[in-house]
Amino acid sequence: MNDALLTRIAEALERIAPPLASSADLAAAPAYVWNGASIRPVEAFAPVDYDLLTGIDAQKSALLENSRRHAAGHAAHDVLLWGARGTGKSAAVAAVVGKLQAGGQDIALLQCAIDELASLPQLFTILRDTQRPFILFLDDLGFDENGTGDARALRSLLQGGTAARPANVRLYVTSNRRHIVPRHLSEQDDPVNPRDVVDDKMALSDRFGLSLGFHAIDQDAYVAIVSGYAADLGLNFEPLDAIQWATQRGSRSGRVAWQYVVELAGRNGLTI
Repeated sequence: MNDALLTRIAEALERIAPPLASSADLAAAPAYVWNGASIRPVEAFAPVDYDLLTGIDAQKSALLENSRRHAAGHAAHDVLLWGARGTGKSAAVAAVVGKLQAGGQDIALLQCAIDELASLPQLFTILRDTQRPFILFLDDLGFDENGTGDARALRSLLQGGTAARPANVRLYVTSNRRHIVPRHLSEQDDPVNPRDVVDDKMALSDRFGLSLGFHAIDQDAYVAIVSGYAADLGLNFEPLDAIQWATQRGSRSGRVAWQYVVELAGRNGLTI
């Protein structure tokens, strides 16, 4: 085969599968988004102040320490943050990154939509070309009964295989379920190795070295969260009014507390 023919074949292959490249400067922005094909910087990364997150002190402290190790290039875990909606899982991830960046540590947040999981090997190929520590954030992850194949694929990316995440990347995943993949009592009645069925579904959550539970809060904790947000904005509030707001929504959480403070700011003609 002559050189001219080899050159034409190589050029054709490049057109079919061009070299992977990031469309963003991976050393410049505090946060990015992966859309399945390219990385884009976040225009305005403004996480909640770490100190304003109330009622989850143990969780955010563990998350901060793990993230600090990763930023320093030390051994660190992939993290699963699980629990009730609105309890601060996503806010804690962003707040921890923001706190480290404010302290001068070079670490970036990179969010990937959960419907782009199939593209993660491509993303990892791009991130291997940089030494900067990244936290890859998968928010609200969960698989239905038909998604066990995707769960196994993600499991292999976390540990083992040629497509596993690079050393400068750790996955932080939030989920409403502790084991991510749903489990049912009927699994115990499976006639073929019932223990294997359960183990397979738990195997993904077991890949996370750090698992942090976020739980529903009581009334006092809810009012304390409102108080922290309100004080930061210079707002006064009546605790009974805040409680009534939560009662009308049938939920007490950090998210509902923030929504009440937004309402309170609006009543006072403030922009936040």
